[in-house]
Amino acid sequence: MGSRVKRTVRAAVIALLVVAVAGMVARQTRLLDRQFIFFPERDLAATPAEVGLDHEDVRFSTRTGEGLHGWFVPGDGETTLLWFHGNAGNIGDRVDNLRMLHDALGASVFIFDYRGYGESEGTASEVAMYEDAEAALEFLRSKNGVDPAESIVLFGRSLGGAVAVEIAARHQVRGVVLESSFTSVRDMARKTYPFLPTALLTRMIESRFDALSRISDVHSPVLVLHGDRDDLVPVEQGRKLFDAANEPKSFYLIEGASHNDTYLVGGEPYFDALRAFIENPVDPR
Repeated sequence: MGSRVKRTVRAAVIALLVVAVAGMVARQTRLLDRQFIFFPERDLAATPAEVGLDHEDVRFSTRTGEGLHGWFVPGDGETTLLWFHGNAGNIGDRVDNLRMLHDALGASVFIFDYRGYGESEGTASEVAMYEDAEAALEFLRSKNGVDPAESIVLFGRSLGGAVAVEIAARHQVRGVVLESSFTSVRDMARKTYPFLPTALLTRMIESRFDALSRISDVHSPVLVLHGDRDDLVPVEQGRKLFDAANEPKSFYLIEGASHNDTYLVGGEPYFDALRAFIENPVDPR
């Protein structure tokens, strides 16, 4: 073997070792998860009081002791919407949407921040988000003595959709709403970074959020909503989630909506679809 070939082989081996070590370090430190998935903000931009909503400022804890923060906005009926928000910002960025949902649906709404977001303690991760969601469900169960199968509808938007699917796979609830939700981190990596070797990239990322593989374990009614102009999470991913879900299920296409403006573009028909599902998840009409 010539010296040039030897140098080339040696360089390739070193490069592979560097990538492997970098991958292990990134996975251990969750570096790529923080760079590609979680975008928390600490400061709350607004509160429900600023938009005229009566609410309870809620402090509760996970099973491992992390303190979480949320808002409970009481409604007229017995149903509570448990809201799992997306990967960026915090609950303060959802206040206007919170008001519109509450006013349109009449249901109580409980929205909270995952650890690392807003005033919640700790650091975000996939496992941590599932634990946070479990703690939120338990808070509602203990607060009102409610049966989740009768009274709680999970509402997951974007990344929160994967959280909603995981919790619904573990617990029977009244219903599950998935809005602008993706199938998995791997599928999103392929879509967002087509120029990168996604098989290697997703091995380096600890989080999976594989809603597509978990939704078949959900046996509560499912409503999937997706904008037909979503340029972040393609509507095809929403349809895949719908196709994989068990009956009873419904799909609602929000014409003209992109990723973050569904409730604005959708208008009254959008809220009508949500209200019909909450009132009768098995047969929303």
